[in-house]
Amino acid sequence: MVEAAPVFLVPEWPAPAAIHAVISTRIGGVSTTPYDSLNLGDHVGDDPAAVAENRRRLTRAARLPADPVWLNQVHGTRVLDGEGPVQNREADAAITSRPGQVCAVMTADCLPVLLCNRAGNRVAVAHAGWRGLADGVIESTLAKFSDPADRLLAWLGPAIGPDAFEVGPEVRERFIQADPEADRAFRPGRPGHWLADIYQLARRRLQQAGVGFIGGGDYCTVTDSKRFYSYRRDGATGRMASLIWIE
Repeated sequence: MVEAAPVFLVPEWPAPAAIHAVISTRIGGVSTTPYDSLNLGDHVGDDPAAVAENRRRLTRAARLPADPVWLNQVHGTRVLDGEGPVQNREADAAITSRPGQVCAVMTADCLPVLLCNRAGNRVAVAHAGWRGLADGVIESTLAKFSDPADRLLAWLGPAIGPDAFEVGPEVRERFIQADPEADRAFRPGRPGHWLADIYQLARRRLQQAGVGFIGGGDYCTVTDSKRFYSYRRDGATGRMASLIWIE
């Protein structure tokens, strides 16, 4: 039997040649329903042996230089800095200047944000669900770069799309209290609810910070069930990974 190869997305951005990044899909693993098939999350109820095999396939197919530094994500704003020993992995972003160290976040509707500098010597990735986004996980990650913001690049990976992300009024209020212009990212849904554009909300914050290049943001994890996991769509489901490293 021929082993199915994992399928990845590769960011289309003008990153330096030393920077490598991939985003896994749900295709090419061994997990069974409802985690089929390349589930990388070890916290969602999947068979641990299947998750281990999926991670092995990920490492091989993506030619990772090392095992990723997997985070314990809590929808917060803490950034794990990979310059020293990795001890506390409770964080929602990771950054490094160390070649060969793989930063990673896992998602299944939340927004992964890949970041690097134009010098090609510092990379980061952030897990930006609406709570982390509202609380400033992007800003916390950008603050870990010493480069001017216009020398930074960002790429927005697969997340819940603007026609699927229904939220209550309290979510909208959180954003527009901090930035009245964020109102443009919301439109009325069913009575008492709003449809939120998480891509627009993230772009707004990156633009306000002065980030020089912002790409991606053209996906919907909810509607594209063949490629992506979606917690909102399925409940019990797997996780994809967004990974970035320096060669």
